[in-house]
Amino acid sequence: MPPECQLFGTLGCHLCELAEEELMPLVEHGLLVELIDIAEHEDWVEDYGLRIPVLRRVDTGAELDWPFDAEQVVAFLL
Repeated sequence: MPPECQLFGTLGCHLCELAEEELMPLVEHGLLVELIDIAEHEDWVEDYGLRIPVLRRVDTGAELDWPFDAEQVVAFLL
């Protein structure tokens, strides 16, 4: 079973929408992804504001910055 992930982004972010599209086939196969809006916390804006979208593994804290494709996400999750 793949690890649970978080996708840091914000509303109206075109790149975040593209990242979600890349992740959808993996979600359909069991990947759990929580969407995190960085606008909800000032610290997240500082940490991720210039980097979003960022995919983060909950189990290890490892992060994958955009741009990424489904193949890179699979390798990141192994």
